[in-house]
Formats: sequence, structure tokens, C-alpha cells
Amino acid sequence: MRIIFMGTPFFAVPTLQRLLDSKRHQVAAVVTQPDKPAGRGKKLQPPPVKELALEHSIPVFQPEKLRGQRFDTVLAPFQPDAIVVVAYGKILPPEILQLPKYGCINLHASLLPKYRGAAPVQWAIINGERVTGVTIMLLDEGMDTGDIIATEEVEILEDDDTTSLSNMLSVVGANLMLQVLDRIEETGKVESTPQDHSQATYAPMLKKSDGLLPWELRTDQILCRIRGLQPWPSAFSFLHGRMWKILKAEPFPEADSLFLRAQRAKEPDYKPLPGTVTSVVRGRGFTVATGDGHILVRLVQPQDKQPMEAAAAVNGRQVQVGDVFVSDPAFLVGVPDDSPRS
Repeated sequence: MRIIFMGTPFFAVPTLQRLLDSKRHQVAAVVTQPDKPAGRGKKLQPPPVKELALEHSIPVFQPEKLRGQRFDTVLAPFQPDAIVVVAYGKILPPEILQLPKYGCINLHASLLPKYRGAAPVQWAIINGERVTGVTIMLLDEGMDTGDIIATEEVEILEDDDTTSLSNMLSVVGANLMLQVLDRIEETGKVESTPQDHSQATYAPMLKKSDGLLPWELRTDQILCRIRGLQPWPSAFSFLHGRMWKILKAEPFPEADSLFLRAQRAKEPDYKPLPGTVTSVVRGRGFTVATGDGHILVRLVQPQDKQPMEAAAAVNGRQVQVGDVFVSDPAFLVGVPDDSPRS
């Protein structure tokens, strides 16, 4: 089949690579987002999909917007049998949806109708899901509301964060997309099933404020947020007026805290305020009280600093027992916006 590929970030690269390696399908053109400034020098950086396409001498288009531009007239001469869409980042207008013979076929990183929207991987981890997956679907004019062609489940591991899970889903999704395209070519038709819209849940794009860590949550909920909020905006809180990103943590049994045992020897009903640094663990980091227990913080990033081992922050007396992390939205005022520009 003749394919037009539409995608932007690293998540889309495995699918494009599988198409390029395929002897059954031809990538006639690639559509991706415009180059964006990145890094301290704000130098324009091409999307990963563009870089791969140019390596294979494939025509690349980077429209600023699609609606009202009749961009279908640019794509029509390529006579696509299908348009494959993977994390492109824009909603396709009707004239493009209707252009290819077999429609616009999308890879979405969830088991639809669960987690429709821009951040399905992040929210699945944040919400403590144990299983997620990928869905191949026909695009329509809604947001992830089209008919389902195929799905495949993927287990969420205990140590998965957004990066590791996205990498796994991108490979699983690429393989499933090739199976779907091969089947369409063999049968000459697209077999699909409507979604049960009553079961839909949503995964909206993350905001900076989503990273604020509510210490009153249960320990397991906080650990899920730390993993799911990587790499942006990261889970963070404020200590002495500065933002601290909590990059890696693990459960910490309360019985192991010498500090708490000493406190309760003096005050049996002592219960630390959530967010309180309750002890230091030599060579490992420091513990923080949650709504129902404690976490051991292993890796942090203080504002305007590089990531560091939590043990180093303790050794440098940047964090001490009795300090209290505060997650007050008011502190966000003046914090630089480091949102991704993909």
C-alpha cells in the first residue's frame, strides 16, 4: 500500500521504521510538526520523525496548521491508500480524513475507550493501572472516538515510568500496526468495531501544576505519581521556597525509622504532618511522611540544579529531619515554564 505517515515524537519512530523496512508498503510522504526551539540556545530542532524521513529521502511536510488550509490538495497527488497517524499532535480535518482509500489509521497508547486524550501513558501510571496497551483505530472527527481495528495489552511493571512504558508501547504498537496494514492489503477491507462510548475515560494533557505532589495521598498513590509524571512536569514540592523535583522514591516501612521510634517514645500518639522529612537513611536518602506512611526519596533535583542522589542532598545539609515539603500552588508563580516543545 501507498502510505502517508503523520507523526512527530520518538513514540512515532518505531512505526515509521517498520513501514520503511516493510517490503509490502511504501511511505510516499511524511507530515510532522514544525521544528521547535530547544535547549538553552533555543536552536530549532527537527522532530525525530522528520530526521528519520530525511535519512530515507522521503518528502517531509511541516504545516503550522491544517484546518482551513486545504492541505488535502498537497497530499492528494501522493494517492495514499492509507494515512497512518502516530502521535502527530493535531486533529485532522474532514477533507484529510476522507482522502485515503482505507481511511486514516491511528495508533493510540491505551486500550480504548479508556484514556482518550493527549497523555494516556502518564495517567494510566498515575492512576495505578496494572495493565494498559495499544489500540489501532480509524480516525473520525472526534478525539479518539473512532472504530477499533485491533488492540494489544501490555503489563505495567512496578518500576515503569512514562519513558519506559512509552518505549514498550511504541514497539508493540508498531508491530500491531504492520499486522493491521498487512491484513487490510490482503483482504481489501478494514474490519472494525465501534467503541462503547459509555465506558470512555480521559487523559488530558498534563499541566505544570499537575506535578504538585499532594503528600496527604497514600504512599502507593504518591509513588505512582512520581513515576507517571516523568519526564515532565515531574513530581515536585517546595522546600525553603525552592522547587524540588522528586525523581525516584520507594516505600519505606515505618518500623525502620529510628526517628519515629524516638519521637513516639516521648509522645506515643506522634504523627508527622504529611510532607515532613522524618529520617535520613545513610547512603540511601531521606524519608518523607505521606498520608498513610512514608516514602524513601532516592533521587531529587533542586531548582536550578542537576539531578542528584538524595543522600548527597542530606550530606550537604540541604535536607534535614524536621524539614517540611509544601505543595502550595502559590509557589508556582515565578517558576520558569520548562514544558516540552515537541
